[in-house]
Amino acid sequence: MAKYTLEEKESFTVLGIGIELKSDYTDYAGTYKEKLDFWKTIKQDGRLDTLKAIATNDYIFTVNEAVNNKMMHYAGVMTDTPLPESSRLIQFPKGKYLVVKGEAETPDALGNTLTSIAFGQVLPEAKDFAYVGGPNAAVEMGQSNGLVFGEMWIPVVKK
Repeated sequence: MAKYTLEEKESFTVLGIGIELKSDYTDYAGTYKEKLDFWKTIKQDGRLDTLKAIATNDYIFTVNEAVNNKMMHYAGVMTDTPLPESSRLIQFPKGKYLVVKGEAETPDALGNTLTSIAFGQVLPEAKDFAYVGGPNAAVEMGQSNGLVFGEMWIPVVKK
């Protein structure tokens, strides 16, 4: 099984700009393209820079969440400053989180790697805990030696 930790986290809020993913959740190529296009757009139009400018730390959150039976995807930051153009204040609950650490050449590759390990390896093999929904996030935390590093945070409950 891939390396992971279970960590207790206080509740926290991420301010996110997001989109509804239209592809079926099993259409990995479709959802991947939608996410890539979204990130390209918010980088080009300055919305990502606006988020970064009001962040309380250097973390960039890539959040996935089901909201009202819609699959949502957000770029977000921790902040106390509201933005009129923001899509949502995303509440992460206090409790246990599955944390998978990793690094990759790009933020996109980091998110894909962490998601693949967490949902493709750790959660299917977990015997003592389970993901029961709620927002999950790939967290880009910085760069070192030419690589982007970060963590996947997924709220879990004891089985």
